Amino acid sequence: MLPAFFHVFLITLAFVAGSAIAAPRVGEPAPDFTGVDTQGKTHRLADYRGKTVVLEWTNHDCPYVRKHYGAGNLQEQQREAAAQGVIWLSVISSAPGQQGYVSPAEADELTRSRKAAPHAVLLDPEGRIGRAYEAKTTPHLFIIDEAGKLVYMGGIDSLATADPADIPKATQYVRVALKERAAGQPISAPVTRPYGCSVKY
Repeated sequence: MLPAFFHVFLITLAFVAGSAIAAPRVGEPAPDFTGVDTQGKTHRLADYRGKTVVLEWTNHDCPYVRKHYGAGNLQEQQREAAAQGVIWLSVISSAPGQQGYVSPAEADELTRSRKAAPHAVLLDPEGRIGRAYEAKTTPHLFIIDEAGKLVYMGGIDSLATADPADIPKATQYVRVALKERAAGQPISAPVTRPYGCSVKY
């Protein structure tokens, strides 16, 4: 008969191992999620089966996010994605009192003032969606295919700076990945290094 503490150890070990297995990996099913947008509407990943989904972690106070929104780069890619029938969800995982935390009305005003064009903005103040995807930075982007499989995770582009002048010089990883998928080609860089501010859980 095993001692009680050993049973606890085994249960803990199994939990840790299960958590490791659940980490997001390209080529495997994307972590399921349920989130509420700025209008109070619930979104589930399962709702978008049959569609390509982009998840974009954002924080309006982060200089790296300001780089791409200030230059219109993210808005342009959101519109391109929508024209392809892609569902683009911006996710705000900043906790209350942390940098980037906003109310639903403030998030909507940011969308309006920046002329952004996501399908919806999901508010994730408890960090459930962010932690499920192990989102590390703002921006940090993920692409999920029509079958619910994760096919891209990483940065928006290849130059890890806050300088908008670097955008035209960079490889736009997300834009390239979506174009490759639309052409029926494999994604040439399915995992890249995200850069930006840390997600403020």
